[in-house]
Order: sequence, then C-alpha cells, then structure tokens
Amino acid sequence: MIAIRKSEARGYADHGWLKSFHSFSFANYYDPKHMGFRDLRVINEDRIEGGMGFGMHSHKDMEIISYVLSGALEHKDSHGNATIISPGEVQRMSAGTGVSHSEHNQSKTQLAHFFQIWILPKVANLSFGYAQKSFEQDLNSKKSVLVCSETGRDGSISIQQDVDLHISRLPSGETWSFELRDKRHAWLQVAKGNISLNGKSLGVGDGAAVSDEKLLKIEASSDCEILLFDLK
Repeated sequence: MIAIRKSEARGYADHGWLKSFHSFSFANYYDPKHMGFRDLRVINEDRIEGGMGFGMHSHKDMEIISYVLSGALEHKDSHGNATIISPGEVQRMSAGTGVSHSEHNQSKTQLAHFFQIWILPKVANLSFGYAQKSFEQDLNSKKSVLVCSETGRDGSISIQQDVDLHISRLPSGETWSFELRDKRHAWLQVAKGNISLNGKSLGVGDGAAVSDEKLLKIEASSDCEILLFDLK
C-alpha cells in the first residue's frame, strides 16, 4: 500500500524570514491524521532568508537530522558545537536529556533551503550526541547513499533508532529498486524533481507512506533528489 501525501496538502507557515512546509503536525499546524509515520515524527522543509534564523531554543528526547539542499546553515549549541552545514552534509543531534541550539542562514543574501527531520529515539533520557558528515561526493557518484542508520554501518551516521535514511540523486530516466525487508515500512520524500514510485507519480515536495510492499521501483521522470526512510 502506498499513500501519497501531496506537497500542497502539507501544513505551511510563512513568518516572512522563514517559509516552512510541514509533512506532519508541527507547531501551529495540527492534523490528527498526520502526526508522523512510524518513528518518523517531523519532516519540515524550511527556507530561511539571508541573515535570518532560529535563536537559541531547546529540545529533549529526539533524534534531529538536518540536511541542506542549498545555501548553508550556521549551527551553535549548548554543548559547544559551532559548525557550518553545507549542501550534501547531514547533521545529527541526539537531543537526549536536553540541548539548546540555534540555526542561522550563513549568507546575508542567499536563501538557505534544508530539511529538518525528527525521529523518536528508542529510549528516553539518552546522553547528548552530535555528528556531521558530508556525503556530497558519494551522492554525485552513486545511485543511493545510506546516510543514517542505527549501527552507523557503511560510513553512515549512527542514530538512536532502528531507522535507515537513504538519499538518492537520480538523473532523468534512471531507476532505483529498493527491497523492503519483512514487516518494514518506508517513507519517501521528493526533495527535487519528479519520479514514479511503483507506477504512481510524485512531484517535488510530495511524500509517500509505504506499507506491505516488498519492492519499491523508483524511476526519475526528471533529474531528482529523494529521501527514503526505511522504518520498523
């Protein structure tokens, strides 16, 4: 079964300096039918104007993943991390018992476009953890790249949940087949371009919840970039 979540059906917030689409209920957007999918709780597609950003704010008991599509984010947190997240880089914070952080557009003029993703951890009150890695080279040379996993296998960033996050950049006309293990589920999010998923058309911004499917056949209708979450 594949349930498509169209881009225009997502929640939307326009704060002037921030424009954000919410795949699931978040902040002032509430939809009891879309509270998350499996252990995936938040997928926000954010665009921050130049010189603007989120001031210090706090999180607890959440795996927070940021993936930059264009521009760059300046990150600072209460555990002493101060970094820049560039396109093709993935950042993971295990908020655990608590962390405060800020995120600002590094540029004064260019837009910063990124996904912020929240995944429920396997247990509460874990220790804080931080990791950041560029996958840009692999994304431009491989059909798909495992960027996050529970065990940190194959060079991926480890997270505190049984979730695999794959990112794929497919040129137009290329295909990628993904086999789901027994009793596994998937969420697919289209970041760029247009695809066909098992014969169903998805455009930029669309998502799809997948259950009771053995094989996902993804075909790029145009140059595209997709995020695929393999979930228990």
